Amino acid sequence: MTEKLICIVCPIGCHLEVDTDGEEYKVSGAVCKRGEIYAVKELKSPTRLLTTTVKTVNLKTKLVPVRTNTEIPKDKIFECMKEINDIIIDSPIKMGEIIIEDILGTGVNIIASRSIEN
Repeated sequence: MTEKLICIVCPIGCHLEVDTDGEEYKVSGAVCKRGEIYAVKELKSPTRLLTTTVKTVNLKTKLVPVRTNTEIPKDKIFECMKEINDIIIDSPIKMGEIIIEDILGTGVNIIASRSIEN
């Protein structure tokens, strides 16, 4: 089976072709080793960083930007968003503060991307 991908590791955006039999992966089109690693990881277990906002009770700042502290499995994004959309936080919040710890048992934390005062 052959898959076509565009590498997103760097600005070059190599057009990759990955031939696989399910166990071995042969990547062509990558300028560097990072592209090969990206292609195999993307096909075996795709992950993404998640950035969104969380509602607050603060009258001045109704939404606080948040993100995952590391990548989460791509197939968990919508479940994570459901959990994130169900919470409302109170200020003060400091940038980097954990908003949700170990979301969906993934070991990934949702952290504030901005500080807000009362």
